[in-house]
Amino acid sequence: MEVCYQLPVLPLDRPVPKHVLSRRGAISFSSSSSLFGAPDPRQLSQRRGAISYDSSDQTALYIRMLARLGCGSTSASSAPERRVHRLLSFQRYLHSSRLLRGVPQQIPLHILDEDYTGQARCMLGKVGSWNFDIFLFDRLTNGNGLITLTSHLLNQYGLVELFQLDMVKLWRFLVMVQEDYHSDNPYHNAVHAADVTQAMYCYMQEPKLAKSLTSYDILLGLLAAATHDLDHPGVNQPFLIKTDHYLASLYRNTSVLENHHWKSAVGLVRETGLFSHLPPEDSLNLERDLGSLILATDISRQNEYLSRFRLHLDQDNLCLSKASHRHFILQMALKCADICNPCRPWELSKQWSEKVTQEFFQQGDIEKKHKLLVSPLCDRGTNTVGNIQIGFMTYVAEPLFAEWARFSDTRLSQTMLGHMGLNKASWGGLQQEQSFVCEEAEDAAARRGANTATTAAGTSSKEIPQGNRKS
Repeated sequence: MEVCYQLPVLPLDRPVPKHVLSRRGAISFSSSSSLFGAPDPRQLSQRRGAISYDSSDQTALYIRMLARLGCGSTSASSAPERRVHRLLSFQRYLHSSRLLRGVPQQIPLHILDEDYTGQARCMLGKVGSWNFDIFLFDRLTNGNGLITLTSHLLNQYGLVELFQLDMVKLWRFLVMVQEDYHSDNPYHNAVHAADVTQAMYCYMQEPKLAKSLTSYDILLGLLAAATHDLDHPGVNQPFLIKTDHYLASLYRNTSVLENHHWKSAVGLVRETGLFSHLPPEDSLNLERDLGSLILATDISRQNEYLSRFRLHLDQDNLCLSKASHRHFILQMALKCADICNPCRPWELSKQWSEKVTQEFFQQGDIEKKHKLLVSPLCDRGTNTVGNIQIGFMTYVAEPLFAEWARFSDTRLSQTMLGHMGLNKASWGGLQQEQSFVCEEAEDAAARRGANTATTAAGTSSKEIPQGNRKS
């Protein structure tokens, strides 16, 4: 029996409530504070999800953090309008578009609305497909892919009813989560979070997990996937450490970003009162377990988790009836979901590869501008998308997904390994083509230089003709 789920839509006849769009808690620095000592408390109540600095403070180099580079500056007064636009329906967005002002309406816009909503609903019917195109889905939902996908999955599992979640609080929570991802990050944004959430759902549908996970495990897994990179600044941990960012000091240079993502998620849970109806002890346990999952995505601890996973598999002692073992498998599943881009079909994988490399290079450009040591993989002059991806697959993705396939030897696992092998070969082929083109260009330049030198030498050895001169 086909289950149809009506996508939640925002009312078109009412403005979006301010409390839904509030983004308090900006991280900012003034020239009077040492970079990156504690921020001015008065500045912490402006806007969550933005990191800025006073341009007169050269020590606080960095950032607007970050990818606001190249996007031009925007006034604070325009930010609420931009956020509201992202939450409008396709119909109202078109009505407000400058491109359509004064243009006769050829097609009833409500038809376009219904068409886009219908296509998004159709895609949700295949949300468990590994070929799910999250980029298309995000466009069809007018940039609300994370909200729509997560709310759909929570309802599909019956978690809203089971945990007696207030729909208003849940909706507000999801809106604030999506808004706290930096849309100007090329990679670490809400679309990536939605992609990870969809992958997490695919893994939780695998036979071993589907028959073992409790409703609590599933709720935890979906929330962790949706919030695992919350308020990501678009730079990595080494960058925060070497610029003495206060978050690095706060978390003692250990899992700095992951701790921040977790604490940001807990902040939203408490601010919206999503679980305020639960006993305090249960709520605190959920927050703690949420942090345990998010902290597992720290790539610097990859070998630690992988060694533990491999040991369990070698000893064949994983028992999913134990809560601790189920939690560990959820950690591994989230780790896989977080870096599954190389395992997607080429058309999707290539887009993600280009986006993450763009974010790396933006960080490298900032480091060069401020005469900092450029982080590995961040120098666009010495790295390419291809060589970064081949190295990532070889040393990070392949070992992890090989062990996951040992744990869950299914069609999905084999499909992921197959895509990764093809994608790696494709990047290798592109690398060879680029090398060949570069060599041809260098040879052509060398030939042109040699010909120029020969011509110049020949001309200088000849007698310059003289015209007839009258005596």
